[in-house]
Amino acid sequence: MAIEENHTSANVPMCRRVVIVGAGFAGIAAARELANSQVEVTLVDTHNFHTFLPLLYEVATAGLDPADVAFPIRAIFSHASNVKFRRGRVDSIVPGTRAISLSDGSVLPYDALIVATGATASYFSIEGAAEFSRPLYTLEDARGLRNALLVVLDDADAHPERHANGTLSFVVIGGGATGVEMAGAIVELLDVSVQKDRLRIDRARTSVIIIDAGNRLLGAFGERASKYAYSEVSKRGIQVRLGASVSAIDKNAVHLSDGSSVRADLVVWAGGVTVEGTFAATLPAQRARAGRVVVGHDLSIPGHPEIFVVGDAAAVPKDPGTDDLAPQLAQVALQSGRHVARQIVAALNGSSLEPFSYKDKGAMATIGRRAAVAQLEGPGPLRGVVVKGTVGWFSWLGLHLIYLVGVRNRVVVLLNWFWRYVGWASGPRIILEDELPD
Repeated sequence: MAIEENHTSANVPMCRRVVIVGAGFAGIAAARELANSQVEVTLVDTHNFHTFLPLLYEVATAGLDPADVAFPIRAIFSHASNVKFRRGRVDSIVPGTRAISLSDGSVLPYDALIVATGATASYFSIEGAAEFSRPLYTLEDARGLRNALLVVLDDADAHPERHANGTLSFVVIGGGATGVEMAGAIVELLDVSVQKDRLRIDRARTSVIIIDAGNRLLGAFGERASKYAYSEVSKRGIQVRLGASVSAIDKNAVHLSDGSSVRADLVVWAGGVTVEGTFAATLPAQRARAGRVVVGHDLSIPGHPEIFVVGDAAAVPKDPGTDDLAPQLAQVALQSGRHVARQIVAALNGSSLEPFSYKDKGAMATIGRRAAVAQLEGPGPLRGVVVKGTVGWFSWLGLHLIYLVGVRNRVVVLLNWFWRYVGWASGPRIILEDELPD
């Protein structure tokens, strides 16, 4: 990869210009790896904060405040003189140049471009899904979903006749980690609302239902983890409908392809993601399933060695010896972001690019308080070991605290979890008027 020299910064002489689009796990990882190097980095995102996506479901169910899972991007790089942040929406690459255009008309030149724009909800062309279900992929989604949940509960307390005489039904589409975590958290929110807030809701007649087209929960995990998850959600009163394909969603129900319907006061969409509609979808490259950008083993676009795509936006090869793709997980995003940044530095030093190799460390999912499952991977005797129950839950807590950005956020989240563990603390169960659902 040839990167031209540019004299654009008095602070970083002879610097090279690297633009990173997207401040998720992959983009932040890349910028951190390039911090304080002889590279001028511009990180671009539509928001001025980084969101810790694995805890969005806690925001959505009033377990945490939005600020607990977000951290200002400029504060992350306050000690890196070569990294600057630009808030804006990237429209496209300027044809015939090495530059990107922003929606405000600005143009940012680059010598190397790292695209880390992630993915968005995919509704698979299901009628009514986008209109009548709520996704959980951004902080805005989580805040809106929290309001919607609390409004339903409040309305059921005041007007049970609007909700089948108080028989509430919450439907979660998707039985992956996000769906399982969301369903478990809704159950805990219902319990707290009745026990602490004294809402007049009949818990015995209130349903939380997971619908998935697959034949088991946590399909990306092994059989043991899936069986544990199914057993645990069942113990918590969560209904599971597997092998059920959604054909349509309307204001009051989820309709299945077998002709049956499930009444729903609120539908949560955790059924899949796509890259379509993001900046990555405008790149001059082929697409894989769900719109993921096809990249080489060095994570650059074929024919454009100066453009890299990382994280969920890319069809990331697992390792040089196979064309199998790495999953769209936070660990892949972190590792691919760091890898590309290291390759850019290596290229500046005259070294050749190395292929990316994903190091699978396993996966985790929580079903609720004192119930989680962790499937360990990687070399050594622990490969394939499944840790579950309370031990799995504490493992899940510890890992998320490690990766959560900001000391303040770690302390607040830890205290919140501890308080909930010992006594079901009052969470931020507040309905904000400016976020009321339609």
